Amino acid sequence: MNQNGVLLAVNGTLMRGLKLNHNMVAAKATFVRETQTEPAYRLWTINDEHPAMLRVTDGTGVKVAVEVWSVPTVGLAGILLNEPPGLCIGKVRLEDGSIVLGVLGEPALVEGHREITAYGGWRSYIAKHPR
Repeated sequence: MNQNGVLLAVNGTLMRGLKLNHNMVAAKATFVRETQTEPAYRLWTINDEHPAMLRVTDGTGVKVAVEVWSVPTVGLAGILLNEPPGLCIGKVRLEDGSIVLGVLGEPALVEGHREITAYGGWRSYIAKHPR
């Protein structure tokens, strides 16, 4: 937590210019920086509507592109409540070794969905697969 609130890493539709970014704005969150996770995450597309990022421990993870935002603590619940079902908040380790809160998917959410880990992030995926 910093003086302005909680640092939150987002990897999908909450990012700047995307479908649910208005939820970040409504929470009075401020963009901090673009970065990547440590190479321990995998990514799936959920019906091409949003991604789901999961941490793995089997050595098959990659760095996933994320945006870090500072979210007032009172706004964090509103963001989470407006996320699609199956997404949750957990701790995410960034490539610089820091640990922040981040949006993660529940393992059951990705069952039967297409893995998109090779793209390295949601923006890269949607750029090659416009809806």
